[in-house]
Amino acid sequence: MQKKVFSTTALLVLLFALASQSLFTVHQTQKALVLQLGDPLNQVYEPGLHFKLPFIQNVVYFDARVLDYEARSREAFTVDKKAIVLDNYARWKIIEPLQFYRTMRSIPGAQARLDDVVYSQLRALVGAYTLTQVVSSHRAAIMTEVTEKVSQLMQPFGVEVLDVRIKRTDLPAENQRAIFGRMRAERERQAKQYRSEGEEESTRIRSDADRQRTVILADAARDAQVKRGEGDAKAAATYAQAYSKAPDFYSYYRWLTTLATSLKEKSKLILSAPTQVLKKQ
Repeated sequence: MQKKVFSTTALLVLLFALASQSLFTVHQTQKALVLQLGDPLNQVYEPGLHFKLPFIQNVVYFDARVLDYEARSREAFTVDKKAIVLDNYARWKIIEPLQFYRTMRSIPGAQARLDDVVYSQLRALVGAYTLTQVVSSHRAAIMTEVTEKVSQLMQPFGVEVLDVRIKRTDLPAENQRAIFGRMRAERERQAKQYRSEGEEESTRIRSDADRQRTVILADAARDAQVKRGEGDAKAAATYAQAYSKAPDFYSYYRWLTTLATSLKEKSKLILSAPTQVLKKQ
């Protein structure tokens, strides 16, 4: 009885091992190739459950989705001899897994090849335009042409390139430092120019303000003298008119005023007697 159970168990284990080695599943985002002793069969397996010969065949899976690849930054020269650093990426997919496996073997190998092809085409096209055209007016046209040429060159490898884009264009570090130095020198020159112009304008404004101040003070002093003279003249006329109306009263008033003026300070006043000042009017 124990031998029968052991035999049954061994048979089940063997059948399970055979089934696991004979059946394989392809995910809906994948395609697969079956290799027999290292050589790929001509059939490409779509998503689903499939059968293979156990132990002598194995399965290689490939991603059927669109893949993104970001290339490392590299330098290129424009037609006006300006060096720029290109930071680009590509979107691609495997369209012929059999051809892809025979030529590239793996995705890292395909990305290395794609990197070389994209860079060579970018460098060639960028070299036909000026720096301004590359970064602005002709950028879209350059990307379209690069995508078409790269896709044609990668078709023999079972790869379709959907899009190539330049994410960013920079100047090399030494060029950036040189441009920054020129920009800084230019800004310092403009700052000095603005300061000198400001000081000149400030001096002119202060000079004009001092001149206006002098003119205003002179006009004010002149007007004050005129007004003071007119006031003195009116006062004299008023006094004269008043004196003519009551000469005795104003003679007495002048006597009091003279006496008060003479005696307002603490001093000794010696007069000869009889004197006209002490005589009552």
